[in-house]
Amino acid sequence: MDALLYTAVSGAERALRGQQVRANNLANIDTGGFRANMELATAQTVQGYGYDDRHMSQLQANSVSTRQGTLKATGRELDVAVSGAGFLAVDGPTGEAYTRAGNMALDENGTLRINGNVVLGEGGPITLPEYSKIDIGADGTISIQNPGTTTMQTVDKLRLVKAEASELTKNEAGLLIARDGIPLATDPTVVIRAGHLEGSNVSAVEEMVATMSLNRTFEIQMKLFKASDSMAETGNRLISG
Repeated sequence: MDALLYTAVSGAERALRGQQVRANNLANIDTGGFRANMELATAQTVQGYGYDDRHMSQLQANSVSTRQGTLKATGRELDVAVSGAGFLAVDGPTGEAYTRAGNMALDENGTLRINGNVVLGEGGPITLPEYSKIDIGADGTISIQNPGTTTMQTVDKLRLVKAEASELTKNEAGLLIARDGIPLATDPTVVIRAGHLEGSNVSAVEEMVATMSLNRTFEIQMKLFKASDSMAETGNRLISG
């Protein structure tokens, strides 16, 4: 009965935390470049003498889905979207980080930023001189036309990287980082589409189905909890005579 209580309580807690993960995904369904969080439940042995047959579930939600989101044409010259696998490198709050959001903007110093984070090129932060026209190639090459001239001049190149989902996790700022803390290598096969932005890769249907399944799981765990409590009460009455 005691072991059943552990199972029921642990399962109910896992269902509640899973709902939080799904709710956060749904809340970011319109966030550009957002990668859905994935939940993974594992069994954990309860520590202590006499608890060898007790196990608790442990929910991990630090993995992400790398599925492609929908690309939308914006026509804005500083918008870029990664087509296929890959990420843009930025200088995040705790070091180099990665994102699929490509809504770049220039600050007062001419430095490219995405949501406040400095965009990284092959030589570090990208700062652009004054220009009359800008072009971003499929390989991330940034070319500008200086005022009063007619020729394009290459000034920098976006640092583009690629990684498997298992190699990435999210930091507190919501940016992707390498699990081992080592910056990812530049990958020349990553393709950019200028004038486009990628939406979130969250599927509303999948999240709603998962939420309903978690609700059902929570209800079952509560029934197990009540059954265990009833059996314990009956056992106590038998012992007390």
